[in-house]
Amino acid sequence: MALSLININVNVTSTSTRFFNVLAAPLTVEDGTTVAATAFLDDSGVAATAFPDVTNGYYNLYLNGVLQEGGSYTISPTELTFNTVTGTISAGTPLVVEAVELATVI
Repeated sequence: MALSLININVNVTSTSTRFFNVLAAPLTVEDGTTVAATAFLDDSGVAATAFPDVTNGYYNLYLNGVLQEGGSYTISPTELTFNTVTGTISAGTPLVVEAVELATVI
């Protein structure tokens, strides 16, 4: 049997949306601590009403510009929730939530 090559051309596009919050006061974090989506601003500086509901993609969380481990937080349309981490995040620390939605085009 001869080798045959199959050429499948799939394009993946993405949409990225970011949300920003600079903590006005220290935030004590323990398992289950939440920050409401409404505490964030979008890229235009407009108050967020919710985070996008990402169904085919992922969220990233950056604290002070550092990407956080995926298991240390969850994000829903209404809030950011810290999981299995404890500590205090200092006032003035930027929190950035990035929502990336992927789509395939065949």
